[in-house]
Amino acid sequence: MEQQKKGSFLKVLIIALVVIAIMVLSSGFYVVHQNEYVTVRRFGKIIAIEKEPGLHFKVPVVDDTQSISAKVVLYDIPASDVITKDKKSMITDTYVLWKVSDPRKYVQTLNAIEARAEERIEASVYNATKNAISSMTQDEVIEARGEQLTTHITEEAEADMTGYGITIVQAQIKALDLPDDNKQAVYDRMISERNNIAASYTAEGEAEAQKIHNQTDKQVAIVTAQAQKDAAVLEAEGEASYMETLSQAYDTEDKADFYSYLRGLDALKASMVGDKTIVLDKNSELAKILMGSFD
Repeated sequence: MEQQKKGSFLKVLIIALVVIAIMVLSSGFYVVHQNEYVTVRRFGKIIAIEKEPGLHFKVPVVDDTQSISAKVVLYDIPASDVITKDKKSMITDTYVLWKVSDPRKYVQTLNAIEARAEERIEASVYNATKNAISSMTQDEVIEARGEQLTTHITEEAEADMTGYGITIVQAQIKALDLPDDNKQAVYDRMISERNNIAASYTAEGEAEAQKIHNQTDKQVAIVTAQAQKDAAVLEAEGEASYMETLSQAYDTEDKADFYSYLRGLDALKASMVGDKTIVLDKNSELAKILMGSFD
């Protein structure tokens, strides 16, 4: 009976040892997933960092593992006030895309705690934003918003975060606003500036239009003067031709007398229009015509 008890105890002990061995051995395996780092620590010291996806082995009991995400993380930074070079207050609302690029530094400096990392990122991005905006006037900030300002802030924040094993992928100002107390004044000034620009363009357009108008008037005057000159020449030529034709037509005394007779009739006809009384000298050509004594 006692022998049976010893045999049963031995079986239980063997089974327990096998179970313990299986548990110990199974704890020596760990899995690395996609977009993940796994640090292996031995007595608190990092002895390995695995980033290849798959099943890996560590020394059971002695080694510990810690998973760290390698994905790009979005962090929305609370809005904050910054002062421009010309002492104007502006409100920036920024978001950051960041990721762990050096897990060893990340663990050593921040103990791989995401909340600490985001606190450090927030301070770094705020300082970079403040430095960028404080070096520009308010108008320059408004003109530089977008890619230029984003690049400047991202590069400065990135340089500050490399010591923590973190890469700033992008620090983007999603909203750049003015405090309510001076927002209207800035809008009014911007409207005034745009109106001045519009007035300048209008004045330039009117000056150019006047220039074109003056050139056109000058060209018209030149063409008109030339046309009048040509007309005067043609008229003089026609008059000369007319006089030459007359002189050829009435080149004898009889022809000249006949011409005078016709001219007299024309003059008499013109004089007889309307109710008129004509007083003529008896020796005038018209009197001779009326009296039938024209020789």
